[in-house]
Amino acid sequence: MYEEEEQEHENHERWLLSYADFITLLMIFFIIMYAMSSIDKGKYEKLTTALNQAMGDGSAIADTGSKMGGEVGNGLIENEKLKKVKENIDKYLNENNLSDSVSTTIEKRGLVISFKDSLFFDSGKAEVRPEQVDKLIKISKIINQSMGSDNFIKVEGHTDSVPVHNNDYKSNWDLSVMRASNVAQILIDKASVSPERLSATGYGEYRPKAENSTNEGKATNRRVDLLIMNSKYNEVENNKK
Repeated sequence: MYEEEEQEHENHERWLLSYADFITLLMIFFIIMYAMSSIDKGKYEKLTTALNQAMGDGSAIADTGSKMGGEVGNGLIENEKLKKVKENIDKYLNENNLSDSVSTTIEKRGLVISFKDSLFFDSGKAEVRPEQVDKLIKISKIINQSMGSDNFIKVEGHTDSVPVHNNDYKSNWDLSVMRASNVAQILIDKASVSPERLSATGYGEYRPKAENSTNEGKATNRRVDLLIMNSKYNEVENNKK
């Protein structure tokens, strides 16, 4: 009789083990969620220390959470920097009546500053008109003042689908490459941008933003994009050197 009562008592207490496991997992979940949503590493480290003391060896959990929190935190900081650069450039564009010729967009790769070709170039030409050079210099200064000089910059040339008709360039691809290269050279020579941070490439008509079936679409596609790359791509770009 006594043995039956003791066994029944033990069975009643088994739920405590499952409950303890559940509480532990719940604590881990909230620790990780907090790390992913906060950029305050000091607070996170205090929480992980408390968790380690409560659980014994929680180093694997702490390391994983810290890494995740750090990556997300850095991403949030980077995004705020890009937003600040965008705001400052947009302000400059509005104050100088350039909003119809230049647009800014934040995407996964970073901040894209898109210049319509008519702002810088004559039709079918790749030389930047001298009177427009100051605009490039000013925008470059805004980038450096707002974000620093750590991020890589890609200059990307684009055209519409109408074949180029002159003896200077064999194709739209050639034209787009030379336009990007000339813009990059101005950034180096006039705006003191390090050539190690710069790359120039041309895509011809093969990466359109709009349909080439209308004049408006063609005008949109004829552009030079200045891409301020997200710093998470720095390692990739450094490996290309």
